[in-house]
Amino acid sequence: MKDPMIEIVSDPVAEARRYVENAQTTLSTNGKFDPETNCYQDSKYVKAAGHYLWNAVLIILDAVFMVKTKHHPHPDIIDYKKEIVKRDKKLLTMVNAAYETMHITMGYDGNPSKAVCSGGIQLANEIIDRCAGLLSIPSE
Repeated sequence: MKDPMIEIVSDPVAEARRYVENAQTTLSTNGKFDPETNCYQDSKYVKAAGHYLWNAVLIILDAVFMVKTKHHPHPDIIDYKKEIVKRDKKLLTMVNAAYETMHITMGYDGNPSKAVCSGGIQLANEIIDRCAGLLSIPSE
């Protein structure tokens, strides 16, 4: 039986984009946006969207950097950073921002600001685009 934690996604770019789409759908369908405050009213769905976005980033990072292995199926953010810095320091800056925005601010804190949520979605897409480019470049 295959271990789902180390299974390679056949099309990581499409899978990561699917997670971003799920985040957008979750916010637009269930977030209860209040245009007067420019905030979502239900933090439960902001948190869910943040988790979707962070998972999208992890899916694409795993495809590029192969941080998950049989010996280490649950890597820490530090493990990702160690691998990223070897190939793309600008991507590291983006991942640091993503971790704070998607994982902490949205995912745990449930920050309801539409600007924060939109920024998280935009950043996830930028990371996916950058990593898609790295997938076509052989690593050293």
